[in-house]
Amino acid sequence: MTLIPPKVKFSKEAIIAAAFEIARTEGMDHITIRKVAEKMGSSIAPIYVNFKDVDELKQAVLLKIRDVSRQMLMTQYDPDPFLNIGIASLKFAREHPVLFKDLIMNNSRYIKEVQPPIGHILEQMKQAPELDGFNDEERMGILFKMQVFQLGLSVMDVTGMLPEHFNEERMIRLLESTGNDVIAAARLRKNGDLTK
Repeated sequence: MTLIPPKVKFSKEAIIAAAFEIARTEGMDHITIRKVAEKMGSSIAPIYVNFKDVDELKQAVLLKIRDVSRQMLMTQYDPDPFLNIGIASLKFAREHPVLFKDLIMNNSRYIKEVQPPIGHILEQMKQAPELDGFNDEERMGILFKMQVFQLGLSVMDVTGMLPEHFNEERMIRLLESTGNDVIAAARLRKNGDLTK
């Protein structure tokens, strides 16, 4: 009597993880059903059991990217809650450079689906003592200026445009000092000591 080995079952989570790895190393548009099956060492059948098509699988991957991003945002890299937002963004770009380039630099249609809710970021900003006295609109203005700076810094980092000695710690200190400058200017503007 010959024993037939049991069929390997692939969970939805395993399929998403394989597709995420493709997105992380090659970009979102490189996710195909066949490529995910090859990555898992399976036929395409288990994927179609769990997802109706590649677009549905990509949506699941986008949710995973959003979860990874949110988890990084919730990690305390620094005691300063506002600086922590910038550090999380820098770290995402450094740890997932292909994905970062794909989502940010390639004018990706996916970026809005993976960004954390702005309400969550505003709540985090409200915990930062240096932002006391600012209303939500003013905080949003500060955040936007810092996002412009942080994105530029991340792009320079992942494309190799920063000086070789410019390590992560130096990037964080630059982010911190720029944040302090933006906040100081916003406070002066709020007090009428600086024109718009």
